[in-house]
Amino acid sequence: MASPSGNSSSGSDDLQQLMDQRKRKRMISNRESARRSRMKKQTHLNELMAQVNQLKEQNNQIVSNINMVSQVYLNVEAENSVLRAQMAELSNRLQSLNEIINCINSANSTIDETEINCEDDFLNPWNLLHVNQPIMASADAFMY
Repeated sequence: MASPSGNSSSGSDDLQQLMDQRKRKRMISNRESARRSRMKKQTHLNELMAQVNQLKEQNNQIVSNINMVSQVYLNVEAENSVLRAQMAELSNRLQSLNEIINCINSANSTIDETEINCEDDFLNPWNLLHVNQPIMASADAFMY
């Protein structure tokens, strides 16, 4: 017959083996969990890097669009300057022509047509052709 101490020793060994087996399972489980955690972390890092690259690309496109729009703005601003200068020149010419017409009309109303000296270039309407000169303006004249 087996002694109680022998049985106890065998039971203790079985208990130790069971604890060792559980410990090994827990270690294996912990290693697997750590491996999954590292893989998840790496996947998240890869996704973040892809997002960074996408945002950099979008940023470059936005900067490019801003530069293009800025250039268009500068071109339109230069064209507006030219148009403003032309408008001022045309306004001045219109004012001068209206003054000439008013002068001629007032001269016609006070002086009989037969008394007008045709040698006077200012009052002779056929000599007003030299007033019609082209308006010249360019963006270069307004660039600083």
